Amino acid sequence: MKWPRTIPARRVPLPCTLRGRLALLALVTTAVWVGLLAGAFNVTLSARLGAQADDLLRTRAAAVAATLETRPDGAIVIHEPADDRALDTGIWIYQGARAIERPAAPRRLQREADRLANHREIFVETVGPYVSRLYALPVLARSDHRRQVGTVVASVGLDPYRTMAHATLVGSAVLGLLFLGVVYLVTRAIVSRALRPVAEMSAQAASWSERGAAERFGVAGRPEELASLATNLDELLDRLAAVLRHEQRQSAELSHELRTPLARIVAETDWLAARPRTAAEQRTSHAVIASSAATMWQICETLLSEARTRAAPTPGRCALLDLAHDLARRSAEEHPQAAPVVVRGHAVAAGVAAPVAERILAPLLDNARRYAVRTVTIECARVPGGAEVAVADDGPGVPAGVGPAVFEPGRRADPADGHDGAGLGLALARRLARAAGGDIHLAASAEGARFVVRLPAG
Repeated sequence: MKWPRTIPARRVPLPCTLRGRLALLALVTTAVWVGLLAGAFNVTLSARLGAQADDLLRTRAAAVAATLETRPDGAIVIHEPADDRALDTGIWIYQGARAIERPAAPRRLQREADRLANHREIFVETVGPYVSRLYALPVLARSDHRRQVGTVVASVGLDPYRTMAHATLVGSAVLGLLFLGVVYLVTRAIVSRALRPVAEMSAQAASWSERGAAERFGVAGRPEELASLATNLDELLDRLAAVLRHEQRQSAELSHELRTPLARIVAETDWLAARPRTAAEQRTSHAVIASSAATMWQICETLLSEARTRAAPTPGRCALLDLAHDLARRSAEEHPQAAPVVVRGHAVAAGVAAPVAERILAPLLDNARRYAVRTVTIECARVPGGAEVAVADDGPGVPAGVGPAVFEPGRRADPADGHDGAGLGLALARRLARAAGGDIHLAASAEGARFVVRLPAG
């Protein structure tokens, strides 16, 4: 059995340009209002023409009734005016059901008038190619106004009224179409003129994109709406420029910091391939290569973590004291010869995910372990509106000439200390902390270096 194929309905295509869509919207809105007004006008006109026809029938019937005299025996006497030809047109006078005066009229109209004899006051409309409206006015006895002795029937043709109503309807439709055409053209012209500044801004943006210029739109001489748009676009361009500068700086930092460990790997590889080496020399070279590769991995992981946190901050919550104990345990397992890590403080929660908090604290702990003489201390504390973690060591500390500059990318407290550092740990730790809503600062300490991490409360 074959099912009938359903033909999808075709959607009416909309104009592709904003100017065309706004002009079409104005046209549709105006068409609705013109249609409603024209319809209301024609309905009102038809009702008014009908009321005029009824008033004419009442007036003519009353005028004819004024020429009639009713006698006590029920007879009706007609007092003819001097010139009653206009008055007698379309007028029937009945005494009871008998017509005592009738005009020349089509048979269909005569029958309808005869049917209205002895009727109370009523309006009737005939059907057919020539429509007429009839009005029956009762003639009451002079001695008893409750007794009807006759009837005056008046008629009028409705074709002139209907012709006028039809002509008015056609005229209003033609005028409405002409008006809609003018509205559409004027609206397109107005919208084009109104959108001209937007087109100019678009051309400016395209020109700046080709030349890589740093200009901004500004708000001078612009309408209020376009001034707001220009302000928002300038802010967007500023943010994009800041993101571009950040990406360029991050790429430069990455290439700069990867250059040293990569050069060591290449040098050790060339050295191994130059001539045969002893087993001890090979183990030393392999250890250097592994260490350099681990340093490169740490650099890439730290930079990627910072980029992910900046692009989409990870919501979460972590227990700082438990995280500090976990970092201390792993430090003891991975670096058994290094200074031990002591954890102090109270249980406190931070409003950041545990992986983010670990990436913030790990560079500080590595830095403290590198310079510590006897011990490294991690202290957790609750502060108003957040949590603090202090990482301190009993080493030589940060030289007074360096101070806060130690957070600059690639900066070491002592470049001649002999340690292999990427120079990005503290800088990226601060970036991660700020991206999470916190910060890191170098605190004053009587011995060694003390870095304090401030994080939002969990």
